[in-house]
Amino acid sequence: MTVKKANQMEALKAPYHLFLGCGDSELAIKTSRGIAQWNPDVCLGEVAGNSSPLTLGLPKLTIKEAADKGAKTFVLGLANAGGFVDPEWVPYIVEAIECGMDVASGLHRRLDEIPEIKRAAAKHNVKLHDVRHGCTDLKTGKGLKRSGKRILTVGTDCSVGKMYTTLAITNEMKERGFNVDFKATGQTGVLIAGSGICIDAVVADFISGGIEELCPDNDPDHWDVIEGQGSLFNPAFAGVSLGLLHGAQADILVMCMEAGRDHIKDLPHIPAPDLEDCINLNLKNASLTNANVKLGGISLNCRTITLEQGEKQRAEIEEKFGVPCFDPMITGVKSFVDNL
Repeated sequence: MTVKKANQMEALKAPYHLFLGCGDSELAIKTSRGIAQWNPDVCLGEVAGNSSPLTLGLPKLTIKEAADKGAKTFVLGLANAGGFVDPEWVPYIVEAIECGMDVASGLHRRLDEIPEIKRAAAKHNVKLHDVRHGCTDLKTGKGLKRSGKRILTVGTDCSVGKMYTTLAITNEMKERGFNVDFKATGQTGVLIAGSGICIDAVVADFISGGIEELCPDNDPDHWDVIEGQGSLFNPAFAGVSLGLLHGAQADILVMCMEAGRDHIKDLPHIPAPDLEDCINLNLKNASLTNANVKLGGISLNCRTITLEQGEKQRAEIEEKFGVPCFDPMITGVKSFVDNL
């Protein structure tokens, strides 16, 4: 009996052909947009159905054209409420399978639960990658000291820019010649990197062990930059955040927050945490597996305030906490990497 792995450690085959669905919601294609922005080299083209106006600016190729040009994986680069596979998409998925492509999805609904897709995959001997699923072979965390260095992004809340910050730091470090890898822990990150663990789909007992497997012993000068999830102060997602803190055994934490957010996302009855309290609690919990963990920087998402307000807030935060404060979209992350 083959045990299905909980992690996508077997890298997805590149290049990708990105499927943008059949609608007109820009938000729905955020996963595709993330892949196209952060790993454009693996993107051969894009296709949308039902006269959809959506585009990422990639070459518009039919599924057959993409296959003829060498596309290996048809990526459902979509997100929707409920994480379902829209019936409108099924013919496109089946056509990609018939053209010999693997299919990758970060949605909650498993591809092999849809009979037409399952039959086509078996017939044409292609793989279906449900990157959020399969949770049976990870071990529990041990907290044993591991070699190498690790950076983990944490947050005052979810949706404050942890993935973007992690990718920006990784790219800046690579440009400077660091020995560094991005470690994905969410479906978009996994599809960008081609490997990783969708940690929010792992059974709670195995979260820290999963991160230990994702970021094992390494060379002394090697850095893993680990994508954070959720927040210790968000009652919906605090569990996965704590498991990440313990499993990462981070040397450096980067706190991510959104300027002006006064309550936890979608929970107006819960106020946003005090930044100092949030930093201290994350450091305290991270110290269980690395007593020497430090705060290395603060990533301030300034999308809701003016440039002048952002500059003022960053300066105030730097003065108070003594670490670089940056907005990866506006200032970049050079100050953080300088400080490493």
